[in-house]
Amino acid sequence: MCTSAPSSTEIIDINEFQRIDLRVGLVREAGRIPGSKKLLRLIVDLGNEVRQIIAGLAEWYEPNDLLGKYVVVVVNLKPKKFMGYESQGMILATCDQGKPVLLTVISEAKPGSKIC
Repeated sequence: MCTSAPSSTEIIDINEFQRIDLRVGLVREAGRIPGSKKLLRLIVDLGNEVRQIIAGLAEWYEPNDLLGKYVVVVVNLKPKKFMGYESQGMILATCDQGKPVLLTVISEAKPGSKIC
């Protein structure tokens, strides 16, 4: 869901932030989830492993437009099922006028590179 930021944000300390494992991922495959208007199934290369990530991007992105993109992935998020598909991470995006915009990596960092 892409909504505007709240007027105030809860402050966390650096130790909490460091618990989030952000990595560079390379989108190897992308496709629509049958029966869903919102969900895409992405296969993301994280260097030492490949994960399936379900993303609510289908209203704004065509699957082929995501192939070969270097994206930012939260890799230590608890897996969750969406329409029978397990998502093993989260791809980060920002919101611009209600539309999600993927956070991508400009340089071709190696898949699995830790973002620090």
